[in-house]
Amino acid sequence: MTRARLDKRPADVSAMFDAVAPRYDLLNDVLSLGQDHWWRRVVARTVAAAPGERILDLAAGTGTSSRSFTASGASCVACDFSLGMLQVGARRPQPGALRFVAGDALRLPFRDESFDAVTISFGLRNVADPKAALQEMCRVTRPGGRLVICEFGHLRSPRLDAFYGRYLATMLPAVARRLSSAGDAYEYLAESIRDWPREAELGRWISGAGWTAVRWRALTFGVVALHAARRPT
Repeated sequence: MTRARLDKRPADVSAMFDAVAPRYDLLNDVLSLGQDHWWRRVVARTVAAAPGERILDLAAGTGTSSRSFTASGASCVACDFSLGMLQVGARRPQPGALRFVAGDALRLPFRDESFDAVTISFGLRNVADPKAALQEMCRVTRPGGRLVICEFGHLRSPRLDAFYGRYLATMLPAVARRLSSAGDAYEYLAESIRDWPREAELGRWISGAGWTAVRWRALTFGVVALHAARRPT
């Protein structure tokens, strides 16, 4: 299978996620020890989708996270550039107003100020130019609208973080190979987590892209970081 590398060429990343799509949600559940369910609930509470609002869920994959936004009466666009992921999600029952759209985070196929909130979970680090993607998200969000990013983070202790990095590099691909043919893909994912910036640096990227009121919190001892911001009015 295609194994993406840290230069994150879109065709490689897309092909890699196409290949893991059928068992992606199962692998997430196993590899996170079930924590992914809690992370999604925290994201949904932070987005706080209200009835009638339009939510853009980027890097939505199979739309698992997107369904939590439509439960409140909002409409949601699940956008991803992996057609394999979108096809798996579209075959499932669609509660509420959920639409699947193929799109690149660097060139979103939406008009300016189209959404009340934009969110991306575990996808920003897979974009070739995250800073440009943050600017695109700002473009399609209405003034006063919300941004919520859930992404892997780093443990506070450098020693524990180094141990965690070794765990990711060895255990993630090994477990993935037992459950699917996705071991190579999870080698890339481990590398991308290790090389991702810490919370404060990502916060500076978000501010630099035009967002305000940037804040963040650590989840699961820093394994995951949740960032939130608003588009200026």
